[in-house]
Parts: sequence; structure tokens; C-alpha cells
Amino acid sequence: MEIIRKKELSFIKNRFESIPIIGILGPRQCGKTTLARQFCTKISKKEIHFFDLENPNDFSALSNPMAALEDMTGYVIIDEIQRMPEIFPLLRSLVDARGGNGQFLILGSASRELIKQSSESLAGRVSYLELTPFTFMETPEKDSKKHWLRGGYPRSYLSASNRQSYQWREDYIRTFLERD
Repeated sequence: MEIIRKKELSFIKNRFESIPIIGILGPRQCGKTTLARQFCTKISKKEIHFFDLENPNDFSALSNPMAALEDMTGYVIIDEIQRMPEIFPLLRSLVDARGGNGQFLILGSASRELIKQSSESLAGRVSYLELTPFTFMETPEKDSKKHWLRGGYPRSYLSASNRQSYQWREDYIRTFLERD
């Protein structure tokens, strides 16, 4: 099952009419990458270039970001952008040189950190969408018991069984507890 976030897709489409960069922010595993891919497949008619900065090949491809990005047309999606904060001034330069809207979709998990890193460089050029796990109203069945039991994180909510959902939530929480 796939849940289409129509309101968020509409936000991205509409904001790209007047802004060159959209930032999708939110906690890990809330569906940022899925939303970006849905935008590409269901809404966009432009060419798509996707970089996941947790993928060593994509990170390496952007080791010289000016050379990699300056001639690209269409949409450029950069996932986990907080891993490369030095790219924000370059994005400003690229969007100013191109003069168009709807160019970059940047995704990040560290909301406060990402906004702080980008605020000065991208002021007036970026609009942010704060994504949360699924709300009750976004779930197709409007099944309050399932949402209450599993929560709104996509992998938990969409799990094949309550057991798998529970295991996913337990593992998710453990990663944060062990990190901190």
C-alpha cells in the first residue's frame, strides 16, 4: 500500500511556481524521500537528478558541486543535505544565475541544524515544508485503532502485521537511545 500525501505534493508544486528551492524537513523515516519520489513520478514533467548524500557514490559525485550541478536542468533533489552544509552558498549562486523557480528539492532530517545552515545563504530563495509521520486524517482506512497502535511512521503503520510494526518501533527507538 502507498499513501499519497496530496496536500504536501500540492504545496511543493505550488511553491515551485515562485521559489527556486523547497526544503523538506522532518524526523528520520517520516517519508521525506518517498514524498520527493512521488513528486517526481506523479507531478513533475521535468528531468530529475537525485543525489542521496548517504550514498558514497552520490556524495563523491558532488565532491565538486559546481561542476556537477551547474549544467543540470530540471529538478535536482539532494537527500540528507545536512551532510554537506558547504553546498548552501553554491545553491544560492546557482539559483541566482539561472533566475528560474522550481529547481532544487533539498531533504534533511536535522531540521534546526539545516535551517541554521541554510538561513543566511538561501534567504528569500527557499520555502520549507515540515513533514511529520502520517496523521490520522492521512491514513486511508481512517482506522483509529491501527493508527493508535502502530503510530504514523510509514514503516510502522504500513507493516504487514502488528508484530512487525512493534519490532520496527522497538528498533527505531533503540537506535536513538544507543546514539544518545
